[in-house]
Amino acid sequence: MPKRSSKKKRLDVNELAATITSEATDQDKTTEPEEQPKDEGKNPAAVALGRLGGLKGGKARAKKLTKKERSEAARKAALARWKKKSKK
Repeated sequence: MPKRSSKKKRLDVNELAATITSEATDQDKTTEPEEQPKDEGKNPAAVALGRLGGLKGGKARAKKLTKKERSEAARKAALARWKKKSKK
């Protein structure tokens, strides 16, 4: 399957201008765009635990709620969805 073009890193305006100028004048690009460090300062164990909790959250919450509380939450969500549609 071909890769999607939306996954490419977008250049900011200045980087784009520098790229266009260097291509137009046949100059080599002297500076590469800086990449942002990923998860710098984050504890990998804490990140894993946070993800684990996020995966469990909705199911655990639904199990804890009573039938009346689940019904009320669903009604409130449905009203919010209908309210959004009528504003369009």
